[in-house]
Amino acid sequence: MTSAEILKKLESMSNPKNVAGMARFGINPENTLGISIPELRNLAKKIGKDHKLALQLWSSEIHEARLLAGFVDESEKITEKQMESWAKDFDSWDICDQVCSNLFDKIPGISKKSVEWSARKEEFVKRAGFTLMACLAVHNKKAGNKSFEKFLPIIKRESTDERNFVRKAVNWALRQIGKRNLKLNKSAIKTAKEIQKINSKSARWIAGDALRELTGSPVQKRLR
Repeated sequence: MTSAEILKKLESMSNPKNVAGMARFGINPENTLGISIPELRNLAKKIGKDHKLALQLWSSEIHEARLLAGFVDESEKITEKQMESWAKDFDSWDICDQVCSNLFDKIPGISKKSVEWSARKEEFVKRAGFTLMACLAVHNKKAGNKSFEKFLPIIKRESTDERNFVRKAVNWALRQIGKRNLKLNKSAIKTAKEIQKINSKSARWIAGDALRELTGSPVQKRLR
């Protein structure tokens, strides 16, 4: 399928009623068609992997076309220039999270980029840094503990960012690292307790929410 055919297909799948609902969940309604993620995943399977097509879909600026681009792109063909370009285009948490969890976290050496982005000022670029930390904690089964322990001081450093989409990603990264194994659980709990002492509403929320999950019986039973 060509990009033009796919864009036409997406237009035929549009659901204006869903757009309002998506907006209530913090998804940017601009250039949005209201197509669900499962529908887009099914379409992506039919299309297959295609780097050139992904670039064309992204350039359309249509929300669902960009989500689809993240599903069909080929991680081994992505350059740092493309990553930076796409990250700067992130205008919604779902675009950020889907691209990071389905595409960017498969790129070798992406851990370094996650650290770099965690210090950026742009809301969704910064979120991407912490989303990648969370995704790596879940998906990168072979990585050692040190790979994740280095994220904890960064999580503490950025815990005072009051922006909702940033603080939620910081919290997400802390929780996922702490659920990886017992050693990281102890380290994450220690970090959360340190964050809890910071005079910041955001920091206290991040720490409190993480401690509830990381010290809770479901997580402790699974890790033990």
